[in-house]
Amino acid sequence: MKITLSPGFSEAERAHAAQLYWQAFSGKLGKLMRPDAKALAFLQDVLNPDFAISARDGAGQLLGLAGFKTADGALVGGELSDIQRHYGPWGGLWRGLLLTILERDLEPGVLLMDGIFVDANARGQGVGTQLLGAILSEARTRDLSQVRLDVIDSNPRARALYEREGFQAGKTEHIGPLRYLFGFSNATRMTHSLS
Repeated sequence: MKITLSPGFSEAERAHAAQLYWQAFSGKLGKLMRPDAKALAFLQDVLNPDFAISARDGAGQLLGLAGFKTADGALVGGELSDIQRHYGPWGGLWRGLLLTILERDLEPGVLLMDGIFVDANARGQGVGTQLLGAILSEARTRDLSQVRLDVIDSNPRARALYEREGFQAGKTEHIGPLRYLFGFSNATRMTHSLS
């Protein structure tokens, strides 16, 4: 399959980008962000194409995205007010507080990957590998020395991809009883040195 990579996504692709994100991460965020319609509406509002790399097939159909986070923003942005607009004052407040548990801090010289997701029908065809390569290229373009990501224990397929592409596992953080809410027990920090 011919795959084309490019920065961002168009406004016409915003709903599809949100659907792809939710398809990939609803297992992790589903209990917290339900119902699906509200989660999708929230994602459509907050996904920022300035922090995304898109993969498309030969016909221009969006196959997947890789997001990243910098001091200027992230693929999945938004403020508490954005969550409250979709879930109400109280529903937005408790969801926002719990989502802060998943936040990762930036480090100097490091590009933080903010999710990589590929349409279920396009998996196993090299799309994720190409998007990951594009993230590494983005970090080099920004003259950064490392790419960092977190991979959850319930996603061994993603971890295998990252290891195959040269990422090294580091510290693993366990989330204790919150595993019943988030659908995973731990997350491992993985890094790829670009020097």
